[in-house]
Order: sequence, then C-alpha cells, then structure tokens
Amino acid sequence: MESDDRVLIANLKREEKRDLAFNLLVTKYQERLYWHIRKIVVSHDDADDVLQNTFIKIWKNIDNFRQESSLYTWLYRIATNESLTFINSNKRKHFMPMNDTSEFLMNNLVSDPYFEGDKIQLKLQEAILSLPEKQRLVFNMKYFEEMKYEEISEVLDTSVGALKASFHHATKKIEAYLKNSDY
Repeated sequence: MESDDRVLIANLKREEKRDLAFNLLVTKYQERLYWHIRKIVVSHDDADDVLQNTFIKIWKNIDNFRQESSLYTWLYRIATNESLTFINSNKRKHFMPMNDTSEFLMNNLVSDPYFEGDKIQLKLQEAILSLPEKQRLVFNMKYFEEMKYEEISEVLDTSVGALKASFHHATKKIEAYLKNSDY
C-alpha cells in the first residue's frame, strides 16, 4: 500500500498526471476521511463540507508534502485540522464559548437526520462528545478507526505515552457516563 502511495504522490507532483492522480487519491481515501471527519463534526452535512475543504487543502498543498510521514497520516492530519477549524468557526458564529464544544456537537447529533442509531448508540455518542477534545479524537481514532498509536501520534503530533493516557482516561469516562445513564 505504501508503494502505491509513493507512486500516487509522484504522479500528483507531475503536472501532466496530477488530475488523474488526484482522482485516484480521492477514490482511495474519501470514505475513510469522511468517517474520520464525521466522528469529529458529527453532522453528515458538515462532514461533507469539511471533506470538500480537506481535499481542496490537499490539492493546494500536495507540492509541500515532504513525505516525512505516510500519505495516510498527512491526509488525516489535514482532515483533523479542518474539522477542528470548522467547529471553532461555527462556535464563533453562534456565539458559543470556545470551550463548550460538547454542547455544540450534541446539538448537531440530535438534529442530524442521518443519525440512524438506537438509544444505546446515542448514549455512546453522548458519552464520547462529553470528552475533552483531545480524548475524543484519540478515542475515535483508536476505537473506531483502529489506528495504531504511532499513526495517531503523527496525526496529532503527540507522544505515544500521552495518547495511551488519553485513551485510558477516555474509556474510563465513557464507562462512567454509561453506568450513570438510564437507557
């Protein structure tokens, strides 16, 4: 897979092959990036917007990609940053306190017509959304996306030890939240 990405990157940097290579990149990573973004911004419509912004940023910055990390982690880093920027921008628009992300995201979840979960899934999402931002990101990447700590470390630019601690704290908080919920 990494050799495929190396060829893809080389073609992205060649003017005559860029369009086709970018279409291949979108085809290969669109669904995974969408679900990564969706777990951060919660709403389907917002996730579509952020995904589009992510691919625009990738297109504009592919020449700056120095291949110090894998293409996959570079894309996830851009998607994560675009998602967080989107959330913060929306909170400013709605005059919400910058530290009140949980309530903002919970409102998105409850009003999202594309959420198809039952009561238990809704409670799990509420528990996840109640976490501090970093714990929420780490939990989603580790639990749902089954990323290795080393990959998460590259995406979030954090040490593996700190990520393990964040994941541990997140799971304990989620367990406590679910125990104290009546569903």
